[in-house]
Amino acid sequence: MKNNNLFSLLILIVLVVGVYFIVQTVRDASQAAAEPFQQVNQANEALQTQVSNLLNPTPTIIPDPVTYINEIRALSRLETIQYSIEKVVTCQVNQGTFDFAFGDKVLFVGHGVVIAGIDMEKLTPENMRYENGVLSVRLPPAEILIATLDNQKSYVYDRQTGILVKPSADLETICRQSAEQEILKGALEDGILEQAQVNAEAYLLRFFRALGFPNTIFVSDQG
Repeated sequence: MKNNNLFSLLILIVLVVGVYFIVQTVRDASQAAAEPFQQVNQANEALQTQVSNLLNPTPTIIPDPVTYINEIRALSRLETIQYSIEKVVTCQVNQGTFDFAFGDKVLFVGHGVVIAGIDMEKLTPENMRYENGVLSVRLPPAEILIATLDNQKSYVYDRQTGILVKPSADLETICRQSAEQEILKGALEDGILEQAQVNAEAYLLRFFRALGFPNTIFVSDQG
């Protein structure tokens, strides 16, 4: 009886080992059969990535390792007002009957900043007079200190190029320059210099009072 039980146990062990090796063999065979398909899928994904990079290339920026400093100046500017302006500019060439073939048109949205204030280097001792407890100050006129595009916010909204011509390399540059000029023009027309002068006087009035000149007046060239 014991011999029969031992024999049955040995048979069971042999069966378990045999099943394990069969399952392992089938698994290895499946992996071996699937491996070529995985390699094909990987190659296909790599090809799709290369095609995507060709269609949507990422620009490579290579700065010149040499930096040229042309000028260094110490600035004493009192910035008293800032305008943030958006301007839409259309630049176009060869528009007309055959614009679909030879035309080129750019719709550019420009965001710019204009800052005005006083150049304090122009305020000399000759422009200030203290008499009878009153400080008279002749401020230099307000001027535009900064007028520039914000490149991070400015963008080409639309471009239409004729089927027989290539996009003009200079048209977007011209649009950017025009937008910058229009932004400056809009700030000037809105009275940025006048408001900059008023703000400068208000600021310097408090400044001179803090220095011990409570009676300060601002005079113009006519006065």
